[in-house]
Amino acid sequence: MDGVEAFNSLPAGKLEAELLAVCAAPAWGSAVAALRPYRSRDAVLAAADAAARGLSWPDVLQGLSAHPRIGERAQGDSQEAAWSRREQSTAASSGDDDTRAALIAANHAYEDKFGHVFLIFASGRTQEEILAAARERIGNNEALEREIVAGELRKIALLRLERLLDALD
Repeated sequence: MDGVEAFNSLPAGKLEAELLAVCAAPAWGSAVAALRPYRSRDAVLAAADAAARGLSWPDVLQGLSAHPRIGERAQGDSQEAAWSRREQSTAASSGDDDTRAALIAANHAYEDKFGHVFLIFASGRTQEEILAAARERIGNNEALEREIVAGELRKIALLRLERLLDALD
């Protein structure tokens, strides 16, 4: 059985839990689950992409609720925490103490301005790259930043969904 067949055959409760670990926005998971069965991996990813693009801002905020601050280690032994640690692994191992301190300060400044964690697709990025992005995005207005955050959440969800499908192979 390949990953898509396994995905299609997961019991509803198990699928819901898996999709919430991928993206903590229940509306996203419901939209993806509702279109089963899928014929291909591309079809699953296309549906997930469309579902992410259709999220309201309150849905995006629900998705953000499961993400730790960038540079902070996700706690726990859940799949979601493991993915977060993996996604931030390059950033966690790069940078010096000054960069880490500046990233913490940028996180707080961002949260003070926007009221939620700074979210970025961190896979493969260094702390220096993430810090530069945080500093740049602090200058954004609310509307632009919401658009960017929704896009970053979408990219993270798609990467995690690919990993879920790989794990089900």
